[in-house]
Amino acid sequence: MKISFTANGERAETDVWEGESLLTTLRDRLGLPGSKNACEQGECGSCSVLLDGALVCSCLVLAAQADGHEVVTVEGLAENGEPNRVQAAFAEAGAVQCGFCTPGLVVATDDLLRRIPDPSDDEIREALSGNLCRCTGYQKILDAVHLAAER
Repeated sequence: MKISFTANGERAETDVWEGESLLTTLRDRLGLPGSKNACEQGECGSCSVLLDGALVCSCLVLAAQADGHEVVTVEGLAENGEPNRVQAAFAEAGAVQCGFCTPGLVVATDDLLRRIPDPSDDEIREALSGNLCRCTGYQKILDAVHLAAER
């Protein structure tokens, strides 16, 4: 089946099979590797994207469900080819270890800061609770979110 949607501000049209996940379409068909394929069960947050402005795990969304909608991946958060405030803050705060979880955390943080510009630690923890990281110990991630909020 053929679907068309907006991916990071650009029109995308591609053939997909009926059971294909949005994650597979983004990575394998559109060449957007930022969203990571980890658990395939919506438990780790590594594949987080914005679908019509709502944070979703793209491994749980069928590609066909994106037909006619807008998808923003971690690549689409950049501004004029430069890292946005969240991406820059994660790098500056050292909140990127192996980097596997980072794209999902960055998208979730961007979503959080659009809703709550100056979140408390508890609000950050709640907003990022769907994202797992095995490397950082989370403190640097909290630091990165606060740094991004300051900007």
